[in-house]
Amino acid sequence: MNFLAIDASTEACSVAITFNESQFNEYELCPQSHSLRLLPMVDSVLKQANCKLAELDGIIFGQGPGSFTGVRIGIGVTQGLAFSAQLRARGVSTLQAMAQQAYIEKGERSVIAVIDARMSEVYTCYFELDEQGVMQAKTAEAVLKPELVAQYYNDMAIPAYGVGTGWDAYKDLAALKSNPDSPEILFPTAEAMLAIGQIDFSQHSVDAENAQPKYVRDTVSWKKLPGRE
Repeated sequence: MNFLAIDASTEACSVAITFNESQFNEYELCPQSHSLRLLPMVDSVLKQANCKLAELDGIIFGQGPGSFTGVRIGIGVTQGLAFSAQLRARGVSTLQAMAQQAYIEKGERSVIAVIDARMSEVYTCYFELDEQGVMQAKTAEAVLKPELVAQYYNDMAIPAYGVGTGWDAYKDLAALKSNPDSPEILFPTAEAMLAIGQIDFSQHSVDAENAQPKYVRDTVSWKKLPGRE
C-alpha cells in the first residue's frame, strides 16, 4: 500500500510518503510558516518517490490536538489533495504519533505524551504498544491543568517514557516520566503517522469532506478578558 502522510499540528511541519516499499520524509521546524512550507514539502517527497498523487492509496493526516491554526492548515491541505486525486483520508492523533515515534526510535513500549496546550494546561494521553507494533491509548486524550496529571494517571504503569513539550514547560510533572532529562521527542512526525495510519486504513478512512480535527479543547486559545464572554 502507498500512502502520503501530512502533519502541521505543532511547531513542526512534517510530510512522509511510502511508495513501492520505499519511504521518504521531510521535517522542518517552522512556526507560523506551515501554510508556506507544507505544499512544497509534499511536492518534494512526491518527486523523491517518483510518484504521482493519483498513484497513492490514501492520505494520512495529523488531526490534533495541537495548534488550532496548524491543525486546520494540515486538514485543509489534506482535503484539497484528496479531492483532486479522489483519495480517502485517515486522521491520526498527534499524541499517538509521538508515542509511536518513541517506539520507532527508542524501542519504548509505554509512553506518556504531554504537549503544552497554553493557558496553563497540557494535552496528554498514556499509550502502550499492541501486538501489531502500534501504540494504543489506554486513557482518553485530555486537556488538564498540570497539577491534575498525576491524579489522572493514578492507575497507569507510572513512570513511563515521556514525549512532548509539556515536560519542560511544567517541571513539576517530571516524576511521571522515566527519562530523566528533557524529552528528545518533542513534536509528532509524519513518519510515525504512516506507521499507524496504514494499518486497517480502509476501515478507518473517510471521504475527503469528512476529514475532521480533534481539538480536545474546543475553545479559543487565548484567555478571555475580565468581564467579557
